[in-house]
Order: sequence, then C-alpha cells, then structure tokens
Amino acid sequence: MPDMAALRRDWEPRMLSILRVMTGLLMLQHGLNKVFGFPPGANPRPYVLMTLVPGLAGLIELIGGGLVTVGLFTRCAALVVSGEMAVAYFMAHAPRGFFPFSNGGDLAVLYCFVFLYLAFAGPGPWSIDHLRKR
Repeated sequence: MPDMAALRRDWEPRMLSILRVMTGLLMLQHGLNKVFGFPPGANPRPYVLMTLVPGLAGLIELIGGGLVTVGLFTRCAALVVSGEMAVAYFMAHAPRGFFPFSNGGDLAVLYCFVFLYLAFAGPGPWSIDHLRKR
C-alpha cells in the first residue's frame, strides 16, 4: 500500500500547477472569445475591442489567462484577473439577484476565488516563474 503522506507531499505542488494551467486555459478561452470571437459561443458577439468595458475585460482575460497558463508573473496576473472577475460579478451578475446560482454568476465567483488562491499560492513547480527562480 502506498504511503499516502508521501504521495500527497509529492503531488500537492504538481496539482497546483495543473490547477493553474487548466484555469488559465479556460480564462484564455473567455478572452479569445471576447476579443476575436473564437471559439464561437452560443450567442456570437461582434469584435468587442471597440467598446471599453468588454474590450478591457477581454484583454485582461486574454493576457492574464495566457500568463497564468504558462506560469509567468503568475501572482500578479492572477491577482488582476481575480479582481476583474469580482468586478464582472458585481457589474453583470449581482444586479440580477442575490444568489450566484440564480443570477448566472457562479462561474465568475469561482474564477475570482481560484485566481485569488493562485495569487497567494504561486504557480507551482511546472511554470516559467519556477524556472526563473532557480
């Protein structure tokens, strides 16, 4: 039977890296959709860089998602994206009702707190930040 403490000790930092990569890729996808319309969503929108709030949100998601995915300037990028998700929740979702499940903001809340966690926990061992630290 494997030593669970050793298994957890070995894989905990690796799973942090996997969480970072997957969360970054999902955020990158949101940014790509807002900026370039790719991948196409259920309700396609026009190119939004010409409008201030969606254009800025798309750029933050695109750049921040990319940086978090590769693990470069992870803490700063994650903190900025976490803040953007908090603003997105209060601007777009909270006015529609109190509960995130009811107002469609559950994903924004989850992203906000996962990125906030990454801002404090760091990128994990599989990242450019980790290579630069060596």
